[in-house]
Amino acid sequence: MSNLSSYFIFSKSQRNGIFLLLLLIILFQLVYFFVDFNNEDNISKEDLSRITHYQKQIDSLKQVGIAKAEIKIYPFNPNLITDYKGYTLGMSVEEIDRLFQFRKSNKWVNSPEEFQNVTLVSDSLLNKISPYFKFPDWVQKAGQNKSSSLSKATPSPVLNKKDLNAASFEELIMIKGIGEVLATRIIKYRLKTGGFVSDLQLKDIYGLNLETRKELLNKFSVLTKPEVVVFNINKASVIEIASVPYLDYELAREIVNYRILHERIGTYDELAKIKGFPSEKIDRIALYLTLE
Repeated sequence: MSNLSSYFIFSKSQRNGIFLLLLLIILFQLVYFFVDFNNEDNISKEDLSRITHYQKQIDSLKQVGIAKAEIKIYPFNPNLITDYKGYTLGMSVEEIDRLFQFRKSNKWVNSPEEFQNVTLVSDSLLNKISPYFKFPDWVQKAGQNKSSSLSKATPSPVLNKKDLNAASFEELIMIKGIGEVLATRIIKYRLKTGGFVSDLQLKDIYGLNLETRKELLNKFSVLTKPEVVVFNINKASVIEIASVPYLDYELAREIVNYRILHERIGTYDELAKIKGFPSEKIDRIALYLTLE
């Protein structure tokens, strides 16, 4: 105990030093609590004016950058517009809803004018987005007369045409633009699918361009259709959906998972939200799948 008390015995000079140290600590604490270290009041009016000027320049540059950062539009099918896509294009909620309501009846818009009639978008917005419209050659469904741009371009009566599902190799190579390679591809595709269900499936033949398809459809058309099982996409199993020529098992499983998550699939354009879904072939897929 005596050894411990020896640590608290100080000389006069040591006591003075300790007292001075405590005094400095108290002084620094008082300065910290009562002195404002903010230098804003010390900024001169000239410096403040200069800072304000630079800040305005920065703000204006930001606004210019925002104005220039317009969303780049790529060619798209207006029938497959989603809520987000419509919003980015500048469409109102009401205009998007009109399009969705129109599509629920399995109808398709086939021209910018029809798109405006359905959605009631303004002329200025239509002129802005219509150059990016990309319409496929699909047919109208749900009780409408089936027609495509190809059939409109072929004035020959159907009765004067030959059956595409019965066309021979020799008959095919007589068509302008079709050689042995294309004729072989057409026949192989026909055998693989069990026969053409629609003239639209000619778009699946690699190398068969639009002009040659028109020449072919001047002479041939699907007159006798094979028996095809059309599945209800809201009731079909994964295996049944995977049997559709344009879909595989993995994509069929994604479709069923999407259907379960959203309770049902109401429109074909919903399928475009599924990763990997070939939306450019939706007109042919609709030959094998129904929504009801």
